[in-house]
Amino acid sequence: MTLPSEIDVAIIGAGAAGLAAARTLESTKLSVLVLEARDRIGGRGHTLLLPNDVVFDVGCEWLHSADRNSFVPIARELGLEINETRPRWREQSLNIGFPPEQRDAFLIAMDAFDTRVTDAAELADDTPARQWLEPDNRWNAAIETISTYINGVELDRVSTWDMDAYEDTGVNWRVRRGYGALIAAYGAPCPVALNTKVTLIDHSGARIRIETSRGTVSARQVIVTAPTNLIANQSIRFHPALPDKVAAAAGLPLGLADKVMLALDEPESLPSDGHFYGTTDRIGTGSYHLRPMGQPCISGFFGGAFARQLEDAGEGALAAQAIDELVALLGSEYRRKLKPIGESRWAHDPFALGSYSHALPGHADDRAILAAPVDDRLFFAGEATSPNFFSTAHGAQETGVRAAGEVVGVRIT
Repeated sequence: MTLPSEIDVAIIGAGAAGLAAARTLESTKLSVLVLEARDRIGGRGHTLLLPNDVVFDVGCEWLHSADRNSFVPIARELGLEINETRPRWREQSLNIGFPPEQRDAFLIAMDAFDTRVTDAAELADDTPARQWLEPDNRWNAAIETISTYINGVELDRVSTWDMDAYEDTGVNWRVRRGYGALIAAYGAPCPVALNTKVTLIDHSGARIRIETSRGTVSARQVIVTAPTNLIANQSIRFHPALPDKVAAAAGLPLGLADKVMLALDEPESLPSDGHFYGTTDRIGTGSYHLRPMGQPCISGFFGGAFARQLEDAGEGALAAQAIDELVALLGSEYRRKLKPIGESRWAHDPFALGSYSHALPGHADDRAILAAPVDDRLFFAGEATSPNFFSTAHGAQETGVRAAGEVVGVRIT
């Protein structure tokens, strides 16, 4: 696509938020263009089709809060099959490495911690969520590890207020052909300029000038949906500067969650849609989904500092760790049965530098600060601006609809 010199509305980023904004503005007479640095749409939603027809969602995978998730009706409208098999994250299949009585004790401790966080959210001052762990509790390391899956970081970097604000109905489904494929299908009608990296948004004049790697575009209004890390480190700059936005983005950094996909020989040896934790006695281990949706594979999920350590160790480190943990649980014969076929490396992705946002202690209010429009010309969307569904694709989608409504001066819910 050749970049036009002038448009009405420029949207920065073709993830779920940017695509939702563009789809919402279709019914207006405004000229719209999405500027995307990658060579594809979808942002942190991306599906790969691996050998043996294995579907691998490199980014978002689960339709969280599916009974309220905006992508569920979108998927059905597009004719994409939804798999309603619930995850077994609170289970340990085959009772290997985590006996039922220990698992019950862990779940009691985890639920008690969640209750303390909920109570602490009523306090006048925000606190680090780690403060509400019970001192010397046997299960603190496992609770911290769960935080690395949910928040992408350990509990010392998580705001209690923010953690409590997140809404989760407990209903989690999947798209059979991939969440990333759903987002790509949803965004297919959108006008998108790929391989177009935005470096400067100059809103000093009558029109907004956007400098990109492929030239300059002039717009009347701009919707910014870039990940917070790119605003905080000023990969995308504003002129005049917007220090409140940069500070708010810095208070909402992206944590890290990475996945690895392992092909499984003789898959009938393991239950479909089963689940394992690698270990429970340290912060940092894999959460393993056995034969997801019946596929001949195992997916491994790592978060927080441990995931970053594995990424920094280079390609293949995630898979090696996963295989070692699975062999320790399942037996040495599984070393020959498991073969790496895909992995994510979100911390090293230059257009994300992480997976999804969390609010640092004392920074829960930064979500509203980041979301607020500037002079009715600059608008902000993305999962980090969602008050209750942050860190999710449907939260991002809803903020894109909201920002599009702000552009035309209509509240859209």
